[in-house]
Amino acid sequence: MPKHAARPAIQRRNRPSILAVPLIALALWSCGIAAAQAAESGKDAMAAGLPRILVLATGGTIAGQADARATGAYKSGQITGEQLMQSVPGLDKLAKLNAEQISSIGSQDMNDKVWFALARRIQEAFDKNEADGIVITHGTDTLEETAFFLDNVVRGDKPVVIVGSMRPATAVSADGPGNLYEAVQVAADPRSRGRGVLAVLNDKIQGARSVTKTNTTSIETFSSANDGPVGYVDSAGGIRFMAQAQGLKRATYQLPAGEQLPRVAIVYSHANMDAVPIEDAISHGAKGIVLAGVGDGNTSKPALDALEAAAKKGVIVVRSTRVRSGFVTRNVEVDDDKNGFVVSEDLNPQKARVLTQLLIAGGVTAPAELQKAFTATW
Repeated sequence: MPKHAARPAIQRRNRPSILAVPLIALALWSCGIAAAQAAESGKDAMAAGLPRILVLATGGTIAGQADARATGAYKSGQITGEQLMQSVPGLDKLAKLNAEQISSIGSQDMNDKVWFALARRIQEAFDKNEADGIVITHGTDTLEETAFFLDNVVRGDKPVVIVGSMRPATAVSADGPGNLYEAVQVAADPRSRGRGVLAVLNDKIQGARSVTKTNTTSIETFSSANDGPVGYVDSAGGIRFMAQAQGLKRATYQLPAGEQLPRVAIVYSHANMDAVPIEDAISHGAKGIVLAGVGDGNTSKPALDALEAAAKKGVIVVRSTRVRSGFVTRNVEVDDDKNGFVVSEDLNPQKARVLTQLLIAGGVTAPAELQKAFTATW
């Protein structure tokens, strides 16, 4: 079991805004009321036979507090998972809840160590029957990568739901409380079983493979361009899944020893591209390179020649695309068979990198076997 981080102290602001003071006071008052009722509601949950949901907090905007440096500024990961749960009215009526703090970081700082801690704690909770579902609170910047990583390493069919927000907890119209409420709803619903890791934000349920962030600040930012949401959460109609669960068709991979995945670089293609980024990645020990290519995963001739040379040296080369939607197809614009390349199918560069890391860590390095793994995940 990972050693969980202590609750971070909430930093005192030297010059809080006039608006921030009543908001923070209201939040603290709400937390106090919820805390006073926690013991009784917990008994009610147990008596009602509600599902057991383990909330694993990692930080992010959903746990952010306002910062005086600029209008709208905030610091991520300042509020604990326990405090987040206590601030959402009615959450205890959905499930018997328990919160653990895995980290308190912005998701731009998400790393292998936190990923491994999450994966191990989730697997432990399922293997020991400690929980019927998991909710992970997370920053939005790398939420899709964490979701995809966990989707590929966690075994079992119990729900794992990842949730975040685009506005901090102290914002006037914070979206975190509503998102967290809906995430617990989905994690507690038996129909969520067998669907892999799900992301729940802004009334939508989306699968780990396809979900991606598409806007820098709007709450309407997460979408699944190639296949759409797998369901919706409606305040009036409840949860609506668009199809029946298909069961556990996906492969899962073992976590490697230690706390780190193999080094895989993402190289972004652009006009007038040369071989320098590729040669630089190899010089820094990259075991694999994912090309964020133009169009159908293509790039300039100098860059393509460098990638071909890298593949001949044993570096795994995966062609993805910088384009938002669509599939990268083999042997259309590039002779993948001749060059020893792999195509990412519908995986964007950041998710293609995660799968490449897991495959290399598991000893899968032959292009044909790598391609089979990429194709098998959808």
